[in-house]
Amino acid sequence: MNKQELLMHATSFLESLPDNTIAAEFAMSKKVVGLKIYDAPILAIGNANDPYFRSFKDKMIIGNHFILPAEWLPEAQTVISFFLPYTSDVRAGNKREPFWPAEEWLHARVEGQTVVTKMAQYIQAELAKAGYQSVIPTLDPRFEIRKSTDPGEQPFASNWSERHVAFVCGLGTFGLSKGLITARGMAGRLGSLITNLPLTADERPYTEIYQYCSQCGACVKQCPAAAISIEAGKNHRRCSDFLDATAEKFKPRYGCGKCQVNVPCESRIP
Repeated sequence: MNKQELLMHATSFLESLPDNTIAAEFAMSKKVVGLKIYDAPILAIGNANDPYFRSFKDKMIIGNHFILPAEWLPEAQTVISFFLPYTSDVRAGNKREPFWPAEEWLHARVEGQTVVTKMAQYIQAELAKAGYQSVIPTLDPRFEIRKSTDPGEQPFASNWSERHVAFVCGLGTFGLSKGLITARGMAGRLGSLITNLPLTADERPYTEIYQYCSQCGACVKQCPAAAISIEAGKNHRRCSDFLDATAEKFKPRYGCGKCQVNVPCESRIP
């Protein structure tokens, strides 16, 4: 099994997955019935022993609670990172609403995460068929998101970061809003697996963590919570508080994503 085969399988799986379309029984309104959430996936391959992973244990990056690939899976050889880009319909919906998240985006954020989970599980099953072990960190019992009320700390920090992992694998670089800018832009969701299948790591087509970000400030203007600035970057606590407000308003869904639409990095590298 190689990268091309993995991508082919993943693409075929997504095309046939009913969950990638909003069914009438779950739709918030008639206008989102039949909404397709994601376009075809992209993926990148990383070396499980890449020194970048250990650097994430630095408290200025993630912290010592970050779990290395070999700590998730002792036989780890490879990290597979994938990105599912939102369709133009999902993005257009969120552009239409100036402040609160659109129905399209709320579905994409919540029901869309189910698709990410099923994609990771499907890849895991394909690896198992080929005789290889794998771990999906975000579905592992050891995965945790630490929450802090200390104003001097980030409001939450996980022991496996999909964005940082995707950066290592060569999928993209960070933007001012701290999202990841991929070849298909920023609007979408990330997932990853760790496996003992030996694959050749992709060469990172960048050297700087913010290389794809033009620092244009479009996301600053888009943010309804005023949580982003060119000078200070992103205020995660302010962003988190706004997400809590959307969770209260749109139960059982939540989301925002305004920094991922109406920006040059929405669906491409600027």
